[in-house]
Amino acid sequence: VSVGNICRSPIAEAVFRKLVTDEKVENKWMTDSAAVSDWNVGRSPDARALNCLRNHGIETAHKARQVTKDDFQTFDYILCMDESNLRDLKRKSNQVKDCKARIELLGTYDPQKQLIIEDPYYGNEKDFETVYEQCVRCCKAFLERSH
Repeated sequence: VSVGNICRSPIAEAVFRKLVTDEKVENKWMTDSAAVSDWNVGRSPDARALNCLRNHGIETAHKARQVTKDDFQTFDYILCMDESNLRDLKRKSNQVKDCKARIELLGTYDPQKQLIIEDPYYGNEKDFETVYEQCVRCCKAFLERSH
């Protein structure tokens, strides 16, 4: 989960989806991404995010959506990108009766200990590449740990 669901979280979603497909465990995972805000609902990911994924042979048809009450009751994990996402999600989860999701920073799984995945929106291609690399490291480690 990220603020607008057009840069970081769709990259993480696409990376994780490719990982579980490559590992032949995609039927065990329901993977999605969402936004804390409603700014970009219905929009495709940022062109630079799509480019970055395409350069790594990954396609995505994701459209931005906002996180819902159901998400907290359906998903086992809600992984987010930075401290403000974490705060917002914890606040939202407190309003949900039977929240089953563990809400964590995706970066807690990074073997290189980069806790925060910074928003590349105001950056350049290199910043998107950094996000991609962080997502790959974190998603791999997360998948290994939760098998």
